[in-house]
Amino acid sequence: MAVMKALNKIKEEDFRKQFPCPPDSPKAVCTVLEIECAHGAVFVAGRYNKYSRNLPQTPWIIDGERKLESSVEELISDHLLKVFKAESFNFSSSGREDVDVRTLGNGRPFAIELVNPHRVHFTSQEIKELQQAIGHMKEGEEEKTKTYSALIWTNKAIQRKDIEFLDDIKDLKIDQKTPLRVLHRRPLAVRTRIIHSMETRYVDEHHFHLSLKTQAGTYIKEFVHGDFGRTKPNIGSLMDVTADILELDVESVDVDWPPALDD
Repeated sequence: MAVMKALNKIKEEDFRKQFPCPPDSPKAVCTVLEIECAHGAVFVAGRYNKYSRNLPQTPWIIDGERKLESSVEELISDHLLKVFKAESFNFSSSGREDVDVRTLGNGRPFAIELVNPHRVHFTSQEIKELQQAIGHMKEGEEEKTKTYSALIWTNKAIQRKDIEFLDDIKDLKIDQKTPLRVLHRRPLAVRTRIIHSMETRYVDEHHFHLSLKTQAGTYIKEFVHGDFGRTKPNIGSLMDVTADILELDVESVDVDWPPALDD
């Protein structure tokens, strides 16, 4: 429309002066300054199932701030970009679902355009393995367990007998309101998590080591200090002390993926 408006304002004789027909022959020989090769786009189509109620279809970013750490689009495209060695992608799907809505059954159809891929030939087995890798990333995420070790401080003086009862607690259910420290980037919700087991090691009157095996997604720091009552119960409430965490290590993420390579 902009071109049409511009043409309507130009007189025919002025147009002929600027753009003679046929055009004048060029006075200089063209020289090639740069040659760039690009491969035609590759399209990958499929269907996806979404079993999470906390995963958007596309990146959820408001005013430049990410609200959730991942999305269906990113979980699929990250793998495809890597193996196809593509520069960029365009994701489209047959409709969309809200962040808290699951997509079950035979899934939602989608297609991804991979722009300028550097690898385009794959065997059916490679595509199958790629499909499994994408599907496995979030599969059973809340069934995974993680093992941590932490150094705990208490405001009250403690003896070895004051912490031994923690060793006997199994599959403790806790309710965690979204921690204050991540509230700016995660939605407010209360999530139930399980502390599968704990093992203590006394250090001194104000310190002890705590090994924990927990359900994935558990906020360990908040389970220790309580986050102003936002995590219940917590180590502080269980021991009737004010507790804080001085050091935290992730010992293991117990999921059988990716498969180990033979050395």
